Amino acid sequence: MNPYLAFVLAVLVLDALLDTVVGLLNVRCAAPRVPPEFADVYDTERYRRSQDYLRVRTRFGLSVGLVSTGLLVAFILAGGFGLADRWARLAGFGSIGTGLVFAGGLALAASLLGIPAGIWRTFVIEERFGFNKTTPRTFALDLLKSYLLAAVLGAPLLALVLWLFEAAGPWAWLLCWAAVVAFELVVVLLAPVLIMPLFVKLSPLAEGELAEAISAYAKQQGFAMRGIFTMDGSRRTTKANALFTGFGRFRRIVLFDTLVDRHPTAEILGVLAHEMGHYKHKHVLVGLLVSIATTGLMLYLLSLFIGNRDLLEAFSVSQPSIYASLVLFGFLYAPLSTLLGIAGNWLSRRHERAADAYAARTTGKPEALASALKRLSADSLGNLTPHPWHVFLNHSHPPVLERIRALARAESEMALR
Repeated sequence: MNPYLAFVLAVLVLDALLDTVVGLLNVRCAAPRVPPEFADVYDTERYRRSQDYLRVRTRFGLSVGLVSTGLLVAFILAGGFGLADRWARLAGFGSIGTGLVFAGGLALAASLLGIPAGIWRTFVIEERFGFNKTTPRTFALDLLKSYLLAAVLGAPLLALVLWLFEAAGPWAWLLCWAAVVAFELVVVLLAPVLIMPLFVKLSPLAEGELAEAISAYAKQQGFAMRGIFTMDGSRRTTKANALFTGFGRFRRIVLFDTLVDRHPTAEILGVLAHEMGHYKHKHVLVGLLVSIATTGLMLYLLSLFIGNRDLLEAFSVSQPSIYASLVLFGFLYAPLSTLLGIAGNWLSRRHERAADAYAARTTGKPEALASALKRLSADSLGNLTPHPWHVFLNHSHPPVLERIRALARAESEMALR
């Protein structure tokens, strides 16, 4: 058997098995009783529903993952990538146009195959547990808009990458790195004003106690911002959140309307102080630099496999091409991507702890953030006791119970001063 094919199949199967084992361990790890810290927000019935929600989502996610892996393995063994390459060449475009057809066609096919799972997740599972507010029309429009964005933003970037690998020789990966980084920076800067409004409605926060408290806190912390906005998150879900978007003069504070409607000012301020802590500790910049570095690594490794005949033959692609090498390299890169993702999650969890500490210290009210986290968790039926392996592999945030206990320690320390 082709060694690349054997490697890719082994990775796909082992990844599916790992996800299954860890997912089942996570369900079994759910504590039978409500942890004492959450007794004020979880009654017996709500906690039972949270465990039902965990089991249903896990079973569904694992089922979708196993089916997807099976279909992908079958597609590879049946020579699907070779067939897709031959179909893409029938249009008679040049190498770049053919590459766009090949990659775009595969991406579209994968997306369309995922639509039934997305529909079931949104309109059956989330609906069953009282979270879904998305209408079929909104679901369809979101999907169409995402396709439009992929065509408008993704296609030109892919065309540029393909052209550079054709024309720039051994340093193509470096030029591609510069182009991709520039693209990412532009998207980060413009997302709050050009991309987000395509999917959500942003409205200035009404004047009042909350706006005054946020403005006063931001001024106290020396945090410049363009404005405070509410987002119509309730059009899609009952869950609540808050975020900062953009850089420089495009920086904005965005609150879900569900957060504003359900939480008192002190709790919302605690959540925003946490998000502000990420900026003050430069976590956003660190995350961006890590993303830039991993992109460079990926493109360099890609350059080593451009035109590799053994790799192409593993996927039944008979004619060497840059675009096929780029797509198929993703299968070789997947294990490294997983390891980098685990490292990234570890770093993210450290950042979340630091942001919690910042919020506790600067507001002087760690109990307010703790109360917000408890209510947010209860309202979303969150899993309070995930398995350590599930946290290690998948969680970008520490378990909420760990965060609550850390905030309780901070409150005790403040009381002793």
